[in-house]
Amino acid sequence: MCTGLGALVALGLFLPLPTRFQEGGISPADAVAYSFYVVGGVALLVATICLFGLRNLPGEEYKGWSRLFQSHLSKPDNVSDGPCLLSYPQMLFTSLNLAVRDVDIGLGYLGGFVARASSVAISLFIPLFVNHYFITSGLCPENPDETPQDPSEVKRNCQRAYLVASMLTGVSQLIALLSAPLFGYLNAHYSTHKIPLLLASAAGTAGYVAFGMLKSPDPKSEDGSFGVYFIVMLLGISQIGAIVCSLDLINRGIQTEDPETETEDDFAVYNGNENGTVSPLPAATSVDSPSHERAAQIDGANESTPLMPSHLCRVQASTSRKHLKGSIAGVYSLCGGVGILLLTKLGGLMFDKVDIGTPFYMMAGFNAVLFVTASVCVVWQSWSHRDNYEAVVDGEGTVE
Repeated sequence: MCTGLGALVALGLFLPLPTRFQEGGISPADAVAYSFYVVGGVALLVATICLFGLRNLPGEEYKGWSRLFQSHLSKPDNVSDGPCLLSYPQMLFTSLNLAVRDVDIGLGYLGGFVARASSVAISLFIPLFVNHYFITSGLCPENPDETPQDPSEVKRNCQRAYLVASMLTGVSQLIALLSAPLFGYLNAHYSTHKIPLLLASAAGTAGYVAFGMLKSPDPKSEDGSFGVYFIVMLLGISQIGAIVCSLDLINRGIQTEDPETETEDDFAVYNGNENGTVSPLPAATSVDSPSHERAAQIDGANESTPLMPSHLCRVQASTSRKHLKGSIAGVYSLCGGVGILLLTKLGGLMFDKVDIGTPFYMMAGFNAVLFVTASVCVVWQSWSHRDNYEAVVDGEGTVE
Protein backbone atom coordinates (compact mmCIF):
# COMPACT_ATOMS: atom_id res chain seq x y z
CA MET A 1 0.00 0.00 0.00
CA CYS A 2 2.87 2.37 0.73
CA THR A 3 4.26 1.60 -2.73
CA GLY A 4 0.90 2.54 -4.24
CA LEU A 5 0.75 5.68 -2.16
CA GLY A 6 4.24 6.59 -3.32
CA ALA A 7 3.13 6.30 -6.93
CA LEU A 8 0.14 8.54 -6.26
CA VAL A 9 2.37 11.09 -4.54
CA ALA A 10 4.66 11.08 -7.56
CA LEU A 11 1.71 11.65 -9.90
CA GLY A 12 -0.09 14.20 -7.76
CA LEU A 13 2.81 16.11 -6.21
CA PHE A 14 6.04 15.66 -8.17
CA LEU A 15 4.73 15.45 -11.74
CA PRO A 16 3.03 18.91 -11.69
CA LEU A 17 6.13 20.62 -10.26
CA PRO A 18 7.44 21.95 -13.62
CA THR A 19 4.08 23.57 -14.32
CA ARG A 20 3.95 25.11 -10.85
CA PHE A 21 7.42 26.58 -11.29
CA GLN A 22 6.50 27.98 -14.72
CA GLU A 23 3.43 29.63 -13.24
CA GLY A 24 5.82 31.40 -10.90
CA GLY A 25 7.68 32.93 -13.85
CA ILE A 26 10.49 30.38 -14.25
CA SER A 27 11.55 29.26 -17.72
CA PRO A 28 10.54 25.73 -18.82
CA ALA A 29 14.13 24.43 -18.77
CA ASP A 30 14.80 25.81 -15.28
CA ALA A 31 11.42 24.55 -14.09
CA VAL A 32 12.33 20.99 -15.01
CA ALA A 33 15.75 21.37 -13.36
CA TYR A 34 14.23 22.77 -10.16
CA SER A 35 11.76 19.88 -10.10
CA PHE A 36 14.64 17.41 -10.13
CA TYR A 37 16.33 19.37 -7.35
CA VAL A 38 13.18 19.10 -5.21
CA VAL A 39 12.80 15.36 -5.75
CA GLY A 40 16.52 14.82 -5.17
CA GLY A 41 16.30 16.82 -1.94
CA VAL A 42 13.41 14.67 -0.72
CA ALA A 43 15.41 11.53 -1.53
CA LEU A 44 18.43 12.89 0.36
CA LEU A 45 16.23 13.69 3.36
CA VAL A 46 14.82 10.16 3.40
CA ALA A 47 18.34 8.71 3.11
CA THR A 48 19.49 10.80 6.08
CA ILE A 49 16.55 9.64 8.17
CA CYS A 50 17.33 6.02 7.32
CA LEU A 51 21.02 6.51 8.10
CA PHE A 52 20.29 7.51 11.69
CA GLY A 53 16.94 5.82 12.24
CA LEU A 54 18.07 2.34 11.21
CA ARG A 55 21.27 2.29 13.24
CA ASN A 56 22.08 -0.44 15.78
CA LEU A 57 19.39 -2.87 14.72
CA PRO A 58 19.41 -6.24 16.54
CA GLY A 59 21.80 -8.64 14.84
CA GLU A 60 23.65 -5.88 12.96
CA GLU A 61 26.15 -5.00 15.68
CA TYR A 62 29.14 -6.65 14.00
CA LYS A 63 28.65 -5.22 10.51
CA GLY A 64 30.46 -2.22 9.11
CA TRP A 65 32.08 -0.62 6.08
CA SER A 66 35.38 -2.44 6.74
CA ARG A 67 33.77 -5.78 5.90
CA LEU A 68 33.38 -4.67 2.29
CA PHE A 69 37.08 -5.35 1.77
CA GLN A 70 37.28 -8.70 3.56
CA SER A 71 37.14 -11.87 1.49
CA HIS A 72 37.05 -14.56 4.16
CA LEU A 73 35.19 -15.65 7.27
CA SER A 74 36.42 -13.82 10.35
CA LYS A 75 35.45 -12.62 13.77
CA PRO A 76 34.33 -9.05 14.47
CA ASP A 77 37.03 -6.69 15.64
CA ASN A 78 37.38 -6.19 19.39
CA VAL A 79 34.90 -8.96 20.13
CA SER A 80 36.19 -11.85 22.25
CA ASP A 81 33.31 -14.29 21.79
CA GLY A 82 31.19 -13.08 18.90
CA PRO A 83 29.94 -15.01 15.90
CA CYS A 84 31.97 -15.36 12.72
CA LEU A 85 30.61 -13.35 9.82
CA LEU A 86 30.67 -13.96 6.10
CA SER A 87 32.32 -11.25 4.05
CA TYR A 88 30.08 -9.10 1.88
CA PRO A 89 31.30 -10.67 -1.39
CA GLN A 90 30.51 -14.11 0.03
CA MET A 91 27.05 -12.91 1.03
CA LEU A 92 26.49 -11.54 -2.48
CA PHE A 93 27.55 -14.75 -4.24
CA THR A 94 25.51 -16.85 -1.83
CA SER A 95 22.43 -14.70 -2.48
CA LEU A 96 22.92 -15.06 -6.24
CA ASN A 97 23.36 -18.81 -5.88
CA LEU A 98 20.07 -19.07 -4.00
CA ALA A 99 18.26 -18.03 -7.19
CA VAL A 100 18.86 -21.51 -8.61
CA ARG A 101 18.77 -23.44 -5.35
CA ASP A 102 15.54 -22.08 -3.92
CA VAL A 103 12.30 -21.77 -5.88
CA ASP A 104 10.91 -18.95 -3.76
CA ILE A 105 14.07 -16.85 -3.95
CA GLY A 106 14.38 -17.34 -7.72
CA LEU A 107 10.74 -16.45 -8.36
CA GLY A 108 11.09 -13.48 -6.02
CA TYR A 109 14.00 -12.13 -8.05
CA LEU A 110 12.08 -12.62 -11.31
CA GLY A 111 8.98 -11.02 -9.80
CA GLY A 112 11.03 -8.00 -8.73
CA PHE A 113 12.37 -7.69 -12.27
CA VAL A 114 8.84 -7.67 -13.69
CA ALA A 115 7.42 -5.39 -10.98
CA ARG A 116 9.97 -2.59 -11.44
CA ALA A 117 9.78 -2.78 -15.22
CA SER A 118 5.99 -2.57 -14.93
CA SER A 119 6.22 0.63 -12.91
CA VAL A 120 8.24 2.24 -15.72
CA ALA A 121 5.83 1.00 -18.38
CA ILE A 122 2.92 2.64 -16.59
CA SER A 123 4.54 5.91 -15.56
CA LEU A 124 6.66 6.49 -18.68
CA PHE A 125 5.34 4.67 -21.72
CA ILE A 126 1.60 5.21 -21.22
CA PRO A 127 1.97 9.05 -21.36
CA LEU A 128 4.40 8.67 -24.26
CA PHE A 129 1.92 6.43 -26.09
CA VAL A 130 -0.92 8.93 -25.52
CA ASN A 131 1.16 11.96 -26.59
CA HIS A 132 2.31 10.17 -29.73
CA TYR A 133 -1.27 9.29 -30.66
CA PHE A 134 -2.54 12.85 -30.29
CA ILE A 135 0.40 14.40 -32.13
CA THR A 136 0.41 11.97 -35.06
CA SER A 137 -3.39 12.07 -35.36
CA GLY A 138 -3.39 15.85 -35.71
CA LEU A 139 -5.55 16.25 -32.62
CA CYS A 140 -3.15 18.69 -31.03
CA PRO A 141 -3.15 22.35 -32.15
CA GLU A 142 -0.34 23.05 -34.56
CA ASN A 143 2.76 24.63 -33.07
CA PRO A 144 4.49 26.88 -35.62
CA ASP A 145 7.81 26.70 -33.80
CA GLU A 146 8.24 23.00 -33.07
CA THR A 147 6.32 19.86 -32.26
CA PRO A 148 5.64 19.71 -28.52
CA GLN A 149 7.64 16.96 -26.87
CA ASP A 150 8.10 17.58 -23.15
CA PRO A 151 5.16 17.23 -20.72
CA SER A 152 4.83 20.96 -20.05
CA GLU A 153 4.50 21.75 -23.77
CA VAL A 154 1.97 18.97 -24.28
CA LYS A 155 -0.11 20.22 -21.38
CA ARG A 156 -0.18 23.76 -22.75
CA ASN A 157 -0.71 23.00 -26.43
CA CYS A 158 -2.64 19.71 -26.20
CA GLN A 159 -4.50 19.63 -22.93
CA ARG A 160 -6.64 16.64 -23.90
CA ALA A 161 -3.54 14.45 -24.32
CA TYR A 162 -2.28 15.50 -20.89
CA LEU A 163 -5.66 14.76 -19.29
CA VAL A 164 -5.98 11.33 -20.93
CA ALA A 165 -2.44 10.32 -19.88
CA SER A 166 -3.08 11.52 -16.32
CA MET A 167 -6.40 9.67 -16.11
CA LEU A 168 -5.01 6.39 -17.40
CA THR A 169 -1.93 6.39 -15.15
CA GLY A 170 -3.98 7.63 -12.19
CA VAL A 171 -6.60 4.89 -12.58
CA SER A 172 -3.88 2.27 -12.88
CA GLN A 173 -2.07 3.38 -9.72
CA LEU A 174 -5.31 3.81 -7.77
CA ILE A 175 -6.36 0.25 -8.58
CA ALA A 176 -2.88 -0.90 -7.61
CA LEU A 177 -3.25 0.81 -4.24
CA LEU A 178 -6.66 -0.74 -3.61
CA SER A 179 -5.47 -4.20 -4.73
CA ALA A 180 -2.49 -4.32 -2.38
CA PRO A 181 -4.46 -5.59 0.68
CA LEU A 182 -6.20 -8.15 -1.55
CA PHE A 183 -2.90 -9.62 -2.71
CA GLY A 184 -1.70 -9.60 0.89
CA TYR A 185 -4.72 -11.70 1.86
CA LEU A 186 -4.27 -14.05 -1.09
CA ASN A 187 -0.60 -14.56 -0.28
CA ALA A 188 -1.48 -15.42 3.30
CA HIS A 189 -3.94 -18.14 2.24
CA TYR A 190 -3.10 -19.35 -1.27
CA SER A 191 0.64 -18.80 -1.76
CA THR A 192 1.48 -22.52 -1.62
CA HIS A 193 0.51 -22.98 -5.27
CA LYS A 194 1.61 -19.45 -6.27
CA ILE A 195 -1.99 -18.57 -7.17
CA PRO A 196 -1.61 -14.80 -6.47
CA LEU A 197 1.55 -14.61 -8.58
CA LEU A 198 -0.12 -16.52 -11.41
CA LEU A 199 -3.09 -14.14 -11.31
CA ALA A 200 -0.86 -11.07 -11.38
CA SER A 201 1.29 -12.33 -14.26
CA ALA A 202 -1.78 -13.44 -16.24
CA ALA A 203 -3.36 -10.00 -15.77
CA GLY A 204 -0.15 -8.35 -16.92
CA THR A 205 0.18 -10.54 -20.01
CA ALA A 206 -3.39 -9.85 -21.12
CA GLY A 207 -3.35 -6.17 -20.18
CA TYR A 208 -0.09 -5.24 -21.89
CA VAL A 209 -0.98 -7.09 -25.10
CA ALA A 210 -4.34 -5.33 -25.18
CA PHE A 211 -2.82 -1.90 -24.55
CA GLY A 212 -0.19 -2.37 -27.25
CA MET A 213 -2.96 -3.17 -29.76
CA LEU A 214 -5.05 -0.08 -28.94
CA LYS A 215 -5.97 2.10 -31.87
CA SER A 216 -6.76 5.00 -29.57
CA PRO A 217 -6.06 5.50 -25.86
CA ASP A 218 -8.72 8.23 -25.67
CA PRO A 219 -12.01 6.65 -24.56
CA LYS A 220 -13.99 9.57 -26.09
CA SER A 221 -12.40 9.41 -29.53
CA GLU A 222 -13.96 7.74 -32.55
CA ASP A 223 -11.67 4.71 -32.34
CA GLY A 224 -11.58 4.70 -28.56
CA SER A 225 -13.54 2.79 -25.97
CA PHE A 226 -14.08 2.95 -22.24
CA GLY A 227 -12.57 -0.53 -22.16
CA VAL A 228 -9.19 1.20 -21.97
CA TYR A 229 -9.90 1.82 -18.28
CA PHE A 230 -10.32 -1.91 -17.74
CA ILE A 231 -7.01 -2.50 -19.53
CA VAL A 232 -5.08 -0.06 -17.33
CA MET A 233 -6.76 -1.63 -14.30
CA LEU A 234 -5.21 -4.94 -15.34
CA LEU A 235 -1.84 -3.18 -15.56
CA GLY A 236 -2.20 -1.81 -12.04
CA ILE A 237 -3.24 -5.22 -10.70
CA SER A 238 -0.25 -6.80 -12.42
CA GLN A 239 2.19 -4.24 -11.02
CA ILE A 240 1.10 -4.39 -7.38
CA GLY A 241 0.60 -8.16 -7.58
CA ALA A 242 4.16 -8.67 -8.77
CA ILE A 243 5.46 -6.37 -6.02
CA VAL A 244 3.53 -7.97 -3.15
CA CYS A 245 4.04 -11.56 -4.33
CA SER A 246 7.76 -11.14 -4.99
CA LEU A 247 8.32 -9.57 -1.57
CA ASP A 248 6.35 -12.40 0.04
CA LEU A 249 8.42 -15.00 -1.82
CA ILE A 250 11.67 -13.32 -0.76
CA ASN A 251 10.50 -13.28 2.85
CA ARG A 252 9.55 -16.96 2.71
CA GLY A 253 12.89 -17.79 1.15
CA ILE A 254 14.75 -16.00 3.93
CA GLN A 255 12.82 -17.97 6.55
CA THR A 256 13.39 -21.30 4.76
CA GLU A 257 15.50 -23.83 6.59
CA ASP A 258 18.54 -25.17 4.77
CA PRO A 259 18.56 -28.98 4.93
CA GLU A 260 22.35 -29.16 4.94
CA THR A 261 22.68 -27.26 8.24
CA GLU A 262 22.35 -28.53 11.76
CA THR A 263 19.58 -27.74 14.17
CA GLU A 264 18.99 -24.15 15.10
CA ASP A 265 20.66 -24.45 18.48
CA ASP A 266 23.79 -26.20 17.20
CA PHE A 267 27.12 -24.49 16.65
CA ALA A 268 29.81 -25.32 14.12
CA VAL A 269 33.39 -24.88 15.28
CA TYR A 270 35.86 -23.77 12.63
CA ASN A 271 39.63 -23.81 12.56
CA GLY A 272 41.09 -20.62 11.10
CA ASN A 273 43.95 -21.24 8.67
CA GLU A 274 46.87 -18.94 7.98
CA ASN A 275 45.52 -17.98 4.56
CA GLY A 276 42.37 -16.63 6.09
CA THR A 277 40.12 -19.50 5.05
CA VAL A 278 38.32 -21.80 7.42
CA SER A 279 37.81 -25.55 7.54
CA PRO A 280 35.48 -27.55 9.78
CA LEU A 281 36.92 -29.62 12.55
CA PRO A 282 36.66 -33.42 12.42
CA ALA A 283 33.20 -34.86 12.67
CA ALA A 284 34.00 -36.27 16.07
CA THR A 285 34.30 -32.78 17.44
CA SER A 286 31.17 -31.85 19.34
CA VAL A 287 30.26 -28.60 20.95
CA ASP A 288 28.36 -30.56 23.55
CA SER A 289 31.66 -32.02 24.81
CA PRO A 290 33.64 -30.26 27.54
CA SER A 291 36.02 -27.63 26.27
CA HIS A 292 39.16 -29.73 27.08
CA GLU A 293 37.78 -32.66 25.09
CA ARG A 294 37.05 -30.44 22.10
CA ALA A 295 40.57 -29.05 22.22
CA ALA A 296 42.04 -32.57 22.36
CA GLN A 297 40.16 -33.57 19.26
CA ILE A 298 41.84 -30.87 17.17
CA ASP A 299 44.71 -32.06 14.99
CA GLY A 300 48.00 -31.46 16.71
CA ALA A 301 46.39 -30.64 20.04
CA ASN A 302 48.00 -31.83 23.26
CA GLU A 303 47.84 -31.18 26.98
CA SER A 304 49.54 -27.82 26.52
CA THR A 305 47.02 -26.65 23.96
CA PRO A 306 44.90 -23.77 25.34
CA LEU A 307 41.36 -24.70 26.18
CA MET A 308 40.06 -21.66 24.22
CA PRO A 309 42.38 -21.20 21.20
CA SER A 310 42.34 -17.65 19.91
CA HIS A 311 42.31 -18.80 16.27
CA LEU A 312 39.01 -20.62 16.72
CA CYS A 313 35.67 -19.01 16.27
CA ARG A 314 32.14 -20.31 16.44
CA VAL A 315 29.60 -19.92 13.71
CA GLN A 316 26.00 -20.42 14.61
CA ALA A 317 24.59 -22.96 12.18
CA SER A 318 21.26 -21.24 11.91
CA THR A 319 18.70 -23.07 9.82
CA SER A 320 17.33 -19.80 8.46
CA ARG A 321 18.96 -17.33 6.10
CA LYS A 322 18.39 -14.27 8.22
CA HIS A 323 22.08 -13.41 8.07
CA LEU A 324 21.63 -12.99 4.30
CA LYS A 325 18.46 -10.91 4.40
CA GLY A 326 20.21 -7.70 3.41
CA SER A 327 22.14 -9.34 0.58
CA ILE A 328 19.02 -11.05 -0.74
CA ALA A 329 17.14 -7.74 -0.64
CA GLY A 330 20.02 -6.11 -2.49
CA VAL A 331 19.99 -8.71 -5.27
CA TYR A 332 16.20 -8.33 -5.45
CA SER A 333 16.58 -4.58 -6.01
CA LEU A 334 19.39 -5.24 -8.49
CA CYS A 335 17.05 -7.44 -10.55
CA GLY A 336 14.47 -4.66 -10.47
CA GLY A 337 17.06 -2.17 -11.70
CA VAL A 338 17.96 -4.48 -14.58
CA GLY A 339 14.28 -4.63 -15.53
CA ILE A 340 14.02 -0.83 -15.49
CA LEU A 341 17.14 -0.34 -17.62
CA LEU A 342 16.18 -3.02 -20.10
CA LEU A 343 12.68 -1.67 -20.64
CA THR A 344 13.68 1.99 -20.81
CA LYS A 345 16.67 1.52 -23.13
CA LEU A 346 15.58 -1.32 -25.40
CA GLY A 347 11.88 -0.53 -25.15
CA GLY A 348 12.46 3.14 -25.89
CA LEU A 349 14.65 2.33 -28.89
CA MET A 350 12.05 -0.07 -30.31
CA PHE A 351 9.30 2.51 -29.62
CA ASP A 352 11.11 4.86 -32.00
CA LYS A 353 12.36 2.36 -34.57
CA VAL A 354 9.77 -0.46 -34.67
CA ASP A 355 6.34 0.28 -33.22
CA ILE A 356 4.90 2.36 -30.42
CA GLY A 357 3.34 -0.76 -28.87
CA THR A 358 6.68 -2.60 -28.58
CA PRO A 359 7.40 -1.67 -24.92
CA PHE A 360 4.00 -3.05 -23.94
CA TYR A 361 4.62 -6.26 -25.88
CA MET A 362 7.94 -6.54 -24.05
CA MET A 363 6.13 -6.23 -20.74
CA ALA A 364 3.62 -8.86 -21.87
CA GLY A 365 6.57 -11.13 -22.63
CA PHE A 366 8.10 -10.50 -19.19
CA ASN A 367 4.81 -11.38 -17.51
CA ALA A 368 4.39 -14.46 -19.71
CA VAL A 369 7.86 -15.69 -18.68
CA LEU A 370 6.93 -15.12 -15.03
CA PHE A 371 3.64 -17.00 -15.50
CA VAL A 372 5.30 -19.98 -17.20
CA THR A 373 8.15 -20.10 -14.67
CA ALA A 374 5.76 -19.98 -11.73
CA SER A 375 3.61 -22.70 -13.30
CA VAL A 376 6.62 -24.96 -13.84
CA CYS A 377 7.74 -24.40 -10.24
CA VAL A 378 4.28 -25.27 -8.95
CA VAL A 379 4.22 -28.52 -10.95
CA TRP A 380 7.77 -29.39 -9.88
CA GLN A 381 7.01 -28.76 -6.21
CA SER A 382 3.82 -30.83 -6.45
CA TRP A 383 5.71 -33.78 -7.92
CA SER A 384 8.45 -33.43 -5.28
CA HIS A 385 5.92 -33.49 -2.46
CA ARG A 386 4.22 -36.48 -4.07
CA ASP A 387 7.51 -38.36 -4.28
CA ASN A 388 8.29 -37.54 -0.65
CA TYR A 389 4.83 -38.72 0.37
CA GLU A 390 5.23 -42.01 -1.49
CA ALA A 391 8.68 -42.49 0.02
CA VAL A 392 7.24 -42.12 3.50
CA VAL A 393 4.46 -44.59 2.73
CA ASP A 394 6.89 -47.12 1.27
CA GLY A 395 9.31 -46.75 4.13
CA GLU A 396 6.89 -46.86 7.05
CA GLY A 397 3.82 -48.50 5.61
CA THR A 398 1.48 -45.93 7.13
CA VAL A 399 1.35 -42.18 7.43
CA GLU A 400 -0.10 -40.56 10.49
